[in-house]
Amino acid sequence: MSNKIEYGMYTMCLVQSENKVLLINRPTSQGFPGYLGPGGKVDFPESMAEGAMRELWEETGLIVKPEDLVFKGIDEYVVPKTNYRYMVFNYLAQKFEGELLSNPPEGELLWVDINEALELPMQPWYKRRFPLFFEPGTFEISVVWDEDNHIAIEDKLRRLG
Repeated sequence: MSNKIEYGMYTMCLVQSENKVLLINRPTSQGFPGYLGPGGKVDFPESMAEGAMRELWEETGLIVKPEDLVFKGIDEYVVPKTNYRYMVFNYLAQKFEGELLSNPPEGELLWVDINEALELPMQPWYKRRFPLFFEPGTFEISVVWDEDNHIAIEDKLRRLG
C-alpha cells in the first residue's frame, strides 16, 4: 500500500430565496439521483469559494458574489484502504443575480419550500446534511469508510461555533 494520500475537493452551494431553496432533481443517469444542491469538483488552481461560484453558475445560471457566500461546513469521507480523502466545502447564498437556465445540464431546477424539502427523494448523505445549511454556525461531518464492507466505521457530526 502506498503512503501517498489522494484528495478530492468538491463544493456545494445552496441558494435560498426567502423560505425557498433551489435544488436540482438529478436523474439516475447523472449519478446521485434525487434532489440535491448545485456543486461539484473544484478545479485547480481555483479556491473553494471560486469553485462553488463556478459550479453554481454552470449548473443553474445564477451568479453569486464572493461576499455573498456563507461558509456552512465541511464533509469529509476518508477511505483508509485507498488513502483517499473526499472533501466537500458547503456554502449558502441568500443574494444572487441572473436567470435560471432553461436547459440545465445536471437536472431539473426547482425552488422548494425549505420546510418541505426533506420529504423529497434525496441521497441519505444529503438528507443528513441539508438541515445544517439553515442552522446557525458551521458543521463538520467526518466519515471513515470501510471499502471492503461498504460501511462507515467511524461517523462524526459536529456543530461548530
